[in-house]
Amino acid sequence: MTDAKTLHIKFTDAELRRLAEQSVTHNVRDHRHPALHFRFGKDRSRGSWHVVRHVAGKSPSRKLGNWPDISAKTAIELLPKKLAELTADPSSIVAVSSWERVEDLLRWYADRIERTRKLSSKWKGTVRSLVACQLLPRVGSLSLQMVDRQALDDRLIWPMQEVRSLAYTRQAFGLIKKAFKQAAGLDMLSVNPLAEVVFSDFIDTPIRPKPCALRPHQLPDLVKRLSAEEVRQTSMCMLPLMMLCHATRISETRLAKWSNLTLEGEGEWFLPAADTKTDNDHRLPLTRHTVALLKAYRTRQKQAGYAGVYLFPRGDGDPITDNQAQEIIASLTAGEWTSHDLRKIARSMWLDLGVEYFIGEMLLNHAMDDLQAAYIHTHAETLKRDALERWHLWLEAQGLSFFAAETAPRRAAVETTTETNNGAA
Repeated sequence: MTDAKTLHIKFTDAELRRLAEQSVTHNVRDHRHPALHFRFGKDRSRGSWHVVRHVAGKSPSRKLGNWPDISAKTAIELLPKKLAELTADPSSIVAVSSWERVEDLLRWYADRIERTRKLSSKWKGTVRSLVACQLLPRVGSLSLQMVDRQALDDRLIWPMQEVRSLAYTRQAFGLIKKAFKQAAGLDMLSVNPLAEVVFSDFIDTPIRPKPCALRPHQLPDLVKRLSAEEVRQTSMCMLPLMMLCHATRISETRLAKWSNLTLEGEGEWFLPAADTKTDNDHRLPLTRHTVALLKAYRTRQKQAGYAGVYLFPRGDGDPITDNQAQEIIASLTAGEWTSHDLRKIARSMWLDLGVEYFIGEMLLNHAMDDLQAAYIHTHAETLKRDALERWHLWLEAQGLSFFAAETAPRRAAVETTTETNNGAA
């Protein structure tokens, strides 16, 4: 050891793994190969190889590649060749990866997604499916040197759009483009052939959002089913009801914790950034209707012997899985609509009830630019609460008896038909 920051060892993968767990040293060298340096990354399970060539009193460093993608043995074997290339042309690119085909890149990227803790299991499943069922069969065997617009059009975009939706085809393109971008950003690739490629290069047809499959005239029947005695204040009722009342995503709703609900005073539902799709904290007012509903639901849970953390627990105390949540919704729909349609119909009805556009966007936790945020910041919370009170009063007027049973509410301030509301707006 020459100083506290650099350690000399014999380069082997086993020794690097040992250091990763047992040492805080970041810089590592091997006396046998003075031109090859190793640096641990912030995530000590990974690191990078660097070629250092001493010329005229200077020691410029050029990245060779990442470990463990490039093993210690491979880095040592590559060193003489890379030194020779630098001697012939000091500006030559020495960075390498062990990849030869698009398959190698995709498997590397899919593994990174799988190991990223902050990503949802739903998104990880989507990536697994896209890679295994679409990208690998269509472009996996393509040489990395042959990737360009034409190859992507011939092998991925055009044949895929013939059998799958344009939205799904665009999602597949976006995934492979992001994989190339991340690999190039980490110097795993010397060049990103997709850097300037966009989906409209292949197809310029606008991709329209899928229309809501749940229509306003279906809501009275839905709330009647949610008010049925056999499901009142059970997860079979409360999960879709919380989504309908607040337009939250199913992934956000199933993770709701009692500790993030304020049921006294000005009620509030706090959704931490870790639980939201946008990675932003989200605060939703709880109206007197939903406060009463939640109190009754909590009482019922305790009577049944559950006093745990989650609103929607499974048998082991953890929250229900995404699949279990989807099954609850599917039991109501007969395949006619999905959980996301609850969010869509709420957004549509807010417009009919005269809720300001920006307030609707805030309630949905959609990203807004700084100007929009500044415009509505002052009175946002009051306007959000007013919007949800209008919505919940409208649902009550359609027959949602949970509210009437628990709150003895005043006369609805909102009429019972969207036609009347549109006229008032």
